[in-house]
This record gives sequence, structure tokens and C-alpha cells, in this order.
Amino acid sequence: MIENFDAKLKEYAHLLVEIGVNVQPGQTVRLRPEVSCAGLARMCVEACYDRGAREVVLEWDDDFVLRQKFLRGAEDIFGDFPAYEKARFDWYLEQGAVDLSILGSDPELLKGVDPARMQAYRRAAGNAVRAYSDALDANKFQWSVAAHPVPSWAKKVFPDLTEAEAMDALWEAIFSVCRIDGDGKAIQRWREHIDATARRCEKLNGYNFRSLHYTNSLGTDLTVQLPENHVWAGGSEKTDAGVEFVPNMPTEEIFTAPKWDGVDGRVYAAMPLALDGNLVKDFYLDFEGGRIVDVHAEQGEEVLRHSIDVDEGSRYLGEAALVPFDSPIRNKGILFYETLFDENASCHFAFGSAYPTCVKGGADMTEAQQKAAGLNQSINHVDFMVGTADLSIVGTTHDGKEVPVFVDGNFAF
Repeated sequence: MIENFDAKLKEYAHLLVEIGVNVQPGQTVRLRPEVSCAGLARMCVEACYDRGAREVVLEWDDDFVLRQKFLRGAEDIFGDFPAYEKARFDWYLEQGAVDLSILGSDPELLKGVDPARMQAYRRAAGNAVRAYSDALDANKFQWSVAAHPVPSWAKKVFPDLTEAEAMDALWEAIFSVCRIDGDGKAIQRWREHIDATARRCEKLNGYNFRSLHYTNSLGTDLTVQLPENHVWAGGSEKTDAGVEFVPNMPTEEIFTAPKWDGVDGRVYAAMPLALDGNLVKDFYLDFEGGRIVDVHAEQGEEVLRHSIDVDEGSRYLGEAALVPFDSPIRNKGILFYETLFDENASCHFAFGSAYPTCVKGGADMTEAQQKAAGLNQSINHVDFMVGTADLSIVGTTHDGKEVPVFVDGNFAF
């Protein structure tokens, strides 16, 4: 039994609404929880209206229904995104609606599902809502992703505990990494964390690196060129209107965009990847001229190959993120089997789309201008973890100076 659970849950809801999406008076809120997360979702609804929300629109997800659809639905539904669904996204975009997503799923929800079905659905949905996704990536409105335990996920993380014990343990872990201890000071702690992250971003931006070179004992040997006007960001973001928000709860990363055609070498994953309801384990990717030319995985290789073939942009990197090995999430000693947490315990990359805000003025560029500036474009964005205790990252400046960025898995400064 978790001490002060109700107080911690309420504090979590207020953290998501006030710091995560920072709801402003008169805004519409799109809230996406899993059905088993109803208690937290209702607290978030209250908190949104307390902040002056115009309307909170709930879109419930259901693991059981989703799995049945992918296993038993008619073949033609996966390549066809309904017009009424697209209209809903268009309406949200017109409203400038805030987007708060609360994850809570079995990491192996879609195990056994034909990967071709998932690929077809991802492609159809991604193309249909591209305008919405692009606006989200460009921070045209506030958005945030958080999580809520469900029994199947908790048992995956804590297999030796009973279901009830596993749920409590996962809740405790989530509260801890989200800086919640029931004393009502989580929001204050988050503001301090955001300020500290901003100072490190400023230091990285001052170097204006031309490239980064990654090596470790797994066999990673990867050179990543960076766009000339790249920007390091992390902690919080701001909309065009200047409203600050935190896209991921929790977050420990500082990130930028690689130059889409400037990645060469091999990178090994340091942790399993929960991808499309499946686990991909012990894998590496080979790059030439920015493009993924080969992959290998001991488990889940077919799922991984389908993901990098969603579109041509899926074969290029869109994000490079720095996370110290000695971080609050890594120090929990838990493999969460959920990218929201695991990516914040490890340096990582993402294949697929880049965030346009990762180059100066990128959010106001056309797609062609973004590509020319070095940003990759795709309907996909899949994070995978590469950080290890011995990871070395050396940055090279435009005048050829080499600067240690990571030494033995942690920041060198």
C-alpha cells in the first residue's frame, strides 16, 4: 500500500496540467487516457477546468479493443484512415487544442500481430494527420505525454512481485522520477529542474558543434554531423505565443537533430525497445550517408525492419538526445519497457522525423527549406536507447577543435 497515494495522485494530475501542458484560460484540451486510467484522467479534467479550460475532450484508449482490431479486423481497414477521424484532428488543429496523453499499456500488447498490418496503419494514419503532427512537432500548441501503470505492464517490470505489489512498485517509481513525494512541492522542483536543463542547453549551443563521435564497448562507432544552425533543447518548450510546457513527464534529455544525410557507422542499442506492441532486443543499425543500410536484432527484427520502411524518411535519423548514465531514472535500476521512461535513462537517437525547432527558424520554414537546413522528414519517429556506462561522445567544432561531451557515460561538463 502506497502512503499518501491519493495526495500523490492529485499532485501528479496538477503537475501534468500546470507544468506538462500548462493549460491556459479558454483553451480546449484533448485528453487521451487508457480506460484503466480513469481515476487520474478525472483528476486531470478537474485540474484543467480549474485552470479555466473551455472544454476537455476525452478520447479513451482500450488495449483489449486495439488488440482485437489488429488480430481480427478486416484487412482493408488498416490502409484506410477514416475521413471523420481526419476531420477530428483538423478540428483540434483549428482550435489550437492542448494535447495531453496518458500512456498505460502492455509493452507486448500487439505481440503476434502481422507487422504488415501495423505498418499499413501507421502509414495511413501518419499521412492523414500529417498537418496535425507537423504542428505538434513545431510546438504550435502545448502537448505532453505521461503514464499510468496497468497490471500487465507492472508485472513485466516487476515479474517477481504479485500483481498488487507490482502496481504499487511501478506507481512508486513513476512518482519518484516525476519528483512527486506528496509534499505539494513537485511543481517547484520541476521549475528548478527546467532551469538547470536550460543552463546545460546554453553551454552546448555555445559550442556549435559540427559533429559528434559516439563509441562504446558494445561496438558503437558512429559519427553524427549536425546542421549548421542546430539548436539544443530540453526540459521545457514554448509555443509561438510564448506558453511554456514540458512535452515529456518525466524528462532528463537534451536533444537536437542530426544532419539527415550526415550519419555514418554502426550504433548498438543499449536497451530493449518496445515497438508497436512488441519487444525488439539486442539490435544494431548501420548507416551510410545518413541512411540506415542494414539492421540486425536477436528478437523482433521483422518488426524493426517494418518500422524503418514506413517511408523513406524512416531510414534516417531525426533526433540525437543526451542523457547522463547517472540520472534519476537510470539510478532507479529499472527497465520500464516504455520509451517515455527508458529514453530518459539513456542517450538515444530516433529514426524518422526531426523536430523543426532543432534548427534556428525551422518552425517557420517550408518542408523543402527544412530539408535543405538538414532536418529529416517522416511520418515516423521511433526512439531507441544507446547510452552505456562507458559511452564516449566527442564533439568537433567548426574550427576542428575536439571537445569531450560525454566521458564514461556522463556529461564531461
